[in-house]
Amino acid sequence: MADSRRTFLTTSLGAAGALAASGFPFPRVSLAADDSLFLGLLCDQTGSYSADGEDLQKGYELAIEELNAGTGVMGKVLGGKKGVLGKKVTYKIADTQTKPDPAVQRATEFITQDKATMFTGGVSTAEVIAMEKIAQQNKVLFMTGASGSNDTTGKDCQRYAFRSQCDAYMVSKALAPVLAAKLGKKRRAVYLVPDYSYGHSLADSMKEFTEKEGWTTVAQVVAPFPTSDYSSYLTNIANANADTFVNIEFGNDGVSSTKQAAQFGVLKKMQLVVPNISTYFADGVGAEIMAGVYGTLPWSFRLQERYPMAKMFVESFTKKFGIRPRWTAQIAYDQIAIWADACYRAKSIASADVIKVLEEGHPIELSLGKVYYRAGDHQQVRPVPIVLGKKPEAMQGKDDFFDILEVVPGESVMQPLNLTGCTLPPV
Repeated sequence: MADSRRTFLTTSLGAAGALAASGFPFPRVSLAADDSLFLGLLCDQTGSYSADGEDLQKGYELAIEELNAGTGVMGKVLGGKKGVLGKKVTYKIADTQTKPDPAVQRATEFITQDKATMFTGGVSTAEVIAMEKIAQQNKVLFMTGASGSNDTTGKDCQRYAFRSQCDAYMVSKALAPVLAAKLGKKRRAVYLVPDYSYGHSLADSMKEFTEKEGWTTVAQVVAPFPTSDYSSYLTNIANANADTFVNIEFGNDGVSSTKQAAQFGVLKKMQLVVPNISTYFADGVGAEIMAGVYGTLPWSFRLQERYPMAKMFVESFTKKFGIRPRWTAQIAYDQIAIWADACYRAKSIASADVIKVLEEGHPIELSLGKVYYRAGDHQQVRPVPIVLGKKPEAMQGKDDFFDILEVVPGESVMQPLNLTGCTLPPV
């Protein structure tokens, strides 16, 4: 499937056509001659976040399969309708390499060559923000993949982009009180931070909310993104006179830095906190290291015990792939479902029409319960699950790494709109 770091997976081809816009300026849409429409899927198949990108891709594949068949969660949400407004959904998958430039190039190709109705994906905030700008420039809807920076729906927000993952502010405001209650209010924290928007955003928000709980930040150690050898950074962390190690690193970098921290003896003298746990972080570091670690997960298969749609999603995903889904797959699936539902409500696939419907804030029941987008910044209002790593002997299956301590309602942790820095451009 790979071809020299550029990967495309084609499920269907169709001649490009056009759909007249209604009520908004020249939205770019796509209708194929055979009554199909095209989606561009951007997945990190290589690079530091490739494991997360693989899960993301699986979520998209299942979503589009069930959308076209009118089955599963998709069939439940859309009342058994097949496709979108009578049109079959086709797609290609492209590798972003976890870098902004390839992500922008592939997204641009989807828009200009494939005439994408909508495109979606990305795992790194840097590539997501870059693709948001392409969406706005070309007036094509972009449903982001994984992106945890406040900037995504803050100072870099775009009218043609919507984000489902919790932002750094939401994660930190939800997690900090739990940390204070479980670990105490007189903690001394040292941070390891990847040097780009996501890292700084999450570190800043965590410091803000933990310090409000009484914690002291003793040091912030910044590492280039990506990094493979963390020895010099971990030396500084080990000497920081801290009792809590807050690791902001994500994906492969999160795994590497944590395993090296264990080798350096950091985890023997410091409590590990991972505010935003990446898709396969626990698998990568192992159950022994993961036990007792506090953090958040945007979603867990354990939520099927709470939300009926989550149970349906887990069953369909497990049947298709032989493994249980992780949170990037959930984001991918639900983004497609939200987009399809909005198309039906708008009676249109035109980006401007769909945006108008999404901004109305209609709640939709999915695998996190009822969720919707805030009109002022296009951040999804959704719960934040707080988790604790299980001891190995408590695990029920090889992927059962976490207990869910709390599910914090999204409305209670949203950043006030006037503080986000978001000014949405016109449609």
